[in-house]
This record gives sequence, structure tokens and C-alpha cells, in this order.
Amino acid sequence: MVTYIDAATAPLKNTGQIRLYGPEDFEGMQRAGQLTARCLDALVDFVVPGVTTNQIDAFVFDFGAQHNAIPATLNYRGYTKSCCTSINHVVCHGIPNDKPLKEGDIVNIDVTYILDGWHGDSSRMYAVGKPKRAAERLMDVTYQSLLRGIEAARPGNTTGDIGAAIQTYVEAERCSVVRDFCGHGVGRLFHDMPNILHYGRPGEGVELKPGMIFTIEPMVNLGRPHVKVLSDGWTAVTRDRSLTAQYEHSIGITADGCQIFTLSPAGLDNPVDRPAS
Repeated sequence: MVTYIDAATAPLKNTGQIRLYGPEDFEGMQRAGQLTARCLDALVDFVVPGVTTNQIDAFVFDFGAQHNAIPATLNYRGYTKSCCTSINHVVCHGIPNDKPLKEGDIVNIDVTYILDGWHGDSSRMYAVGKPKRAAERLMDVTYQSLLRGIEAARPGNTTGDIGAAIQTYVEAERCSVVRDFCGHGVGRLFHDMPNILHYGRPGEGVELKPGMIFTIEPMVNLGRPHVKVLSDGWTAVTRDRSLTAQYEHSIGITADGCQIFTLSPAGLDNPVDRPAS
């Protein structure tokens, strides 16, 4: 049985209920989401061959500190970095290190800032130099699948409608949707209800109501959907070593659709659409 609760009266922990937020909460999420988006924008020119993911991590920490925000991942359940950097066949939760990026790599950078108590959670793909055509196509398919999921995010629809929109598109493009990870409620908490699966059937799942806030973050593989988590307990990789990509936005359900809190103010959400530098 799904229950909804006014976020203003809900305890600050995951109770299994779905919080419904008000207009002032949406404003807080917009501010946090835009700070994250601006950081991801600033990384566009920083992600080049030779840069290490530890340097990216330091950039994310410093950018947040300059704007009175802290990275939500830092010391979260023992995680020691300010962002996640997932390269090539790493599906998600890649841990920054001192290995330099190389020409042709693709990397997902996942940033969540906490600003005034609100979590702005977003991730994008970055091409390191000139990507191979297959990698470029995978990034575009993944980004387009996110847009289709967002289009289905409106009141009266269900979480299954979001998943079905993503899955139908991805599989028609001869790619596969990762099933081991999902989107999630977000707001005052980093991870909350509901879970947002990126596959499913229309009409199934939880009904979407105005005031709900959550992420949509499809992970799409060129090969099979299966993943495994490495011995570090965080890094998830494709079992067949195929390329993978992910994009993520934080959104809120409105009276007639949804508001995307983490849109790039510079229009840099998708590297395939970015002008060559």
C-alpha cells in the first residue's frame, strides 16, 4: 500500500512514504539543482585527455565550497569522494583516482550538492577528446531515453510509464537498460521513496502526484544489461565489458507536468549537442 505524506510534517528519514512538497520546497530544489548544473557546465572544458578523476573530484569539492554547498557523497556510507566518475564500461559509482583520462574515453560525472538542506542530484556524460562513433551514439541514445522518461513524468501517470518510455526507446535502438540501479526520491534526503525503475509496463507502479520530487537516471549499455559490483563495494561495471552511459536529472511533479531542477543553464546537458571546441 503506497501512502503519501505532506513533506512539511514528515520526519527527516526514509519512512517508506512518498513526500509531497510545496512551492517553497521546489524553489529550494531549483537553487540546489542549478548549482549542480553550473558545476557540471564548468567541467565541460576541464574534462580533457590527461586530467585525472581525482582532479575532477577536487574541482567538484572546491566549486561547492565557493558556493556554500557540500557534496552529498563525501563520507556517505564510507564513500570518501565528492563525486562519482564512471569511465567507459563502469556503469555507476566509479571512485575518482590518479589514473589520467585518455583520448576517446567517455565518462559519467555524478554530482550532488547539499545547499541549504536541499539535494541537487544530477549526472552527465563527457567525451574525452573525440569519442568513437559507437560511444557517441550510445550517449545520445541514453540522453534521449532520459528525455522520454521525463516526458512521461506527469500527474496521473505512473512510475511504470516512465520506465516503459525509457525501455521501449532504448531497446528499439538495440541497446539495453540496466536493471540493478534506479532513480529515487530526493529533496531534504539524498535517497528517499519512490524508486524509479528505468524499465517497466505502462500503468504499473506508483501513481505520480503533484509535489513528488525524484531523480530519473537511466543507465544504458551497448551490450547486455548485466552488471557486477567490484570488490571495493562501490564500482559497478558491465559484465560483458561493453560501453555504458548514464544521464540524470532531478525533477518535481507539477500540476500539469514536471519541473526539471538540474537543467544546464548553458544548454550543455548532452555532449553530442555541444559545439566542438
